[in-house]
Amino acid sequence: MRAMILEAPRTRLVLRDVPDPVPAPGQVLLSVRACGVCRTDLHVLDGELEHPKLPLILGHQIVGEVVDGGTRFTRGARVGVPWLGSTCGVCRYCVSGRENLCDNARFTGYDIDGGFAEHAVADERFCFPIPESYPDTQAAPLLCAGLIGYRSLRLAGDANAIGLYGFGAAAHIVCQVAVAQGREVYAGTRAADVESQEFARSLGAVWAGDAIEGPPAELDAVIVFAPDGALVPAGLRAVRKGGCVVCAGIHMSDIPAFPYELLWGERTVRSVANLTRADGDEFLALAPTVPVRTEVDVVELAQANAALDRLRAGRVRGAAVVVPRDPMPLAPPDDESG
Repeated sequence: MRAMILEAPRTRLVLRDVPDPVPAPGQVLLSVRACGVCRTDLHVLDGELEHPKLPLILGHQIVGEVVDGGTRFTRGARVGVPWLGSTCGVCRYCVSGRENLCDNARFTGYDIDGGFAEHAVADERFCFPIPESYPDTQAAPLLCAGLIGYRSLRLAGDANAIGLYGFGAAAHIVCQVAVAQGREVYAGTRAADVESQEFARSLGAVWAGDAIEGPPAELDAVIVFAPDGALVPAGLRAVRKGGCVVCAGIHMSDIPAFPYELLWGERTVRSVANLTRADGDEFLALAPTVPVRTEVDVVELAQANAALDRLRAGRVRGAAVVVPRDPMPLAPPDDESG
């Protein structure tokens, strides 16, 4: 099969012909139909998330068709594969319902080859059925941008006035959910990013402007999606007493020093780590009822580097999605019994 390979951190992905993956017991073999491009892919590419499997196929928002393997899904079923690839099931976090914090978790597109390829394998227990109303490319961003955004929104509590700082793939999904729930959304972007500000307002944000300067009203919570540590004290300045700043990224630049008075008044700062399967089940049931509509920039597999470049430069409206040019059907392995 064709795949875009990361051979070493801080290098470009390389298009290679590599052996077809073979599912282990409990895994499904998928023909990849679409794979979302995530900021986390950039963190792996840039060496900011250390110790990935190398060589590596990036991509952890996979929509694929089951070709073979496993018992949970029928052949031909359309499923989604998220960042959380597997957990141990026995550590203190798993047994207490916090599998997102598992000490021995493995992650798609990091420990396990991902979806920037024509085929992939995944643990069937960690795959999700895709809602029928979503085409492949529109479904892909739901599997990380949507899931992590939804978890972040839940951890922001019952905030009515909520800031979304960094208006990319996750924020454009969360904005739709929050507006449908009757919340007021304030979108914080770079001061000069007029296009993202207009995009946010088109999705129902009541204000969009410079995140550092902050909105013209006190907020109940801020979710920081951009990997810029300076947005944390900016968020604290924006939230009222008792408010919350939720850091939704897996990696962020250092948070600069700030005076204690920004935190005082029982304000809190917390992070979001990964997702649970319960998050996935809840959000994928919710999304069609909003309904969430993802805006996507679709590129062919060989153009994955270009999609990553545009994401890095902040030139993606909504989410970028990679699709195989014309994925060839992969026959299941021969039955060794004959």
